Amino acid sequence: MSDDPIKDVLNRIPYGFYSLTSRLNDDVNAMVFNWFSQVSFTPRLVAIGLARKAYTHNLVSESGVFVVNVFNVEDQDALTQYSKGRAKRPDKMDNAVYTPGPETGCPVLEGAAAFLECKVVEMVNTGGDHDILVGEVINAGILKPGEVTDTLTLPHVGWSYAG
Repeated sequence: MSDDPIKDVLNRIPYGFYSLTSRLNDDVNAMVFNWFSQVSFTPRLVAIGLARKAYTHNLVSESGVFVVNVFNVEDQDALTQYSKGRAKRPDKMDNAVYTPGPETGCPVLEGAAAFLECKVVEMVNTGGDHDILVGEVINAGILKPGEVTDTLTLPHVGWSYAG
């Protein structure tokens, strides 16, 4: 425990570890993220905490589409290669292996266990360092078998992004 009980509690929330991919014309990107949840049954909506300074923020805002790539625990290495931002690794997509999503054209990354293709419903300016990206799920695919317990999470990676 720390001297900050708010941080301590926020760090107890279980966070998955995913890749958000985007496309604007010929520019594609993949980033890792973890603040993600389904927020509606009808229509099927998801919400993502997206850093305002992230390269992907502009791509998604302009294109109106994105893909959430879900990974199994054993495929951690396939995901962590996208953990550096474009400012630090401008060439990270040069050798990326992916298939364009059938509905959005956004990358479905090699090694992903499943994916959700989404169209942007709203980008909520929170006034903080992250905005809330709300997307409607328009397509999905299962690429590898698995259960919720097989999904890669921050504790599996040994990282924390909360508090």
